[in-house]
Amino acid sequence: MTQRPVRTEHGAKPIWLKKRFPSGAVHEEVGALISKAKIHTVCQKAQCPNIWECFSRKTATFMIMGDRCTRNCRFCAVAHGPRHPPDPNEPVRVAETVMRLNLDYVVITSVTRDDLSDGGAFFFVRTIDEIRKKVPDALIELLIPDLQGNKEALKSIVGAHPNVLNHNIETVPRLYPVVRPEAVYRRSLDLLKQVIAFDPDIVTKSGLMLGLGENTQETLDTLKDLLKTGCRLLTLGQYLQPTKAHLPVKRFVPPWEFDNWRKIALEMGFIEVACGPFVRSSYRAKKLYRRVRSSPNQSN
Repeated sequence: MTQRPVRTEHGAKPIWLKKRFPSGAVHEEVGALISKAKIHTVCQKAQCPNIWECFSRKTATFMIMGDRCTRNCRFCAVAHGPRHPPDPNEPVRVAETVMRLNLDYVVITSVTRDDLSDGGAFFFVRTIDEIRKKVPDALIELLIPDLQGNKEALKSIVGAHPNVLNHNIETVPRLYPVVRPEAVYRRSLDLLKQVIAFDPDIVTKSGLMLGLGENTQETLDTLKDLLKTGCRLLTLGQYLQPTKAHLPVKRFVPPWEFDNWRKIALEMGFIEVACGPFVRSSYRAKKLYRRVRSSPNQSN
């Protein structure tokens, strides 16, 4: 199923944002398995443009603690307002699905649960534990919320030893009040810095959306801030408006400009960078991680 383009002040999506979606038996198998296990993926809930490609490759980004978020960021398609506490059996179901898909690289994210005292850290840890019981050699990447700055909660997640810990900065600080009003720019930077302080062996990762109204200097300054935290993995992608109720796209960034951003970021000191209109936080995450670990400059 193809999403209809949401028109903005700049008109319909440009040609480089129109892609043919692969489908077939493998894609249907993954979708059916996820549905039967009663688990959620950010691929589905956030209307990721890469869902068909990823499902066809037998991969997905699992979203734990339900499918509703306590925050209401104006760029995100995930539903707002949790109605239930997290399902205590969800970590087991996720682990079983990982095993059935025969995954050796697993990406786990969550909705933001500010209603939980630890921001959901307990469920991240439990999910890691359950996956490693069933698939001991699996590499695990987490994409976590800011936990409202709870250092003890973050410490417990780091103590579970994920291979990669991702926390998206999302946009430049000037746009935070409009794009993600319940988040704090410096708090997100501090989180990334604390991860390395707790465990220097964990690879930290972050990402931004372009096209929300940021300018070149603001983006450069944000990349510099990320580097100062020790972050060495970066994703840059195009913001796409999920519905007319969400923030409009201010600008469609052409592919050649994403190519330039990749060169700039690598020259600045990031070890690996994924840039492109369709790049999202976990897009080809395994490939990025392998490049970081094979780099002679991998140290934080």
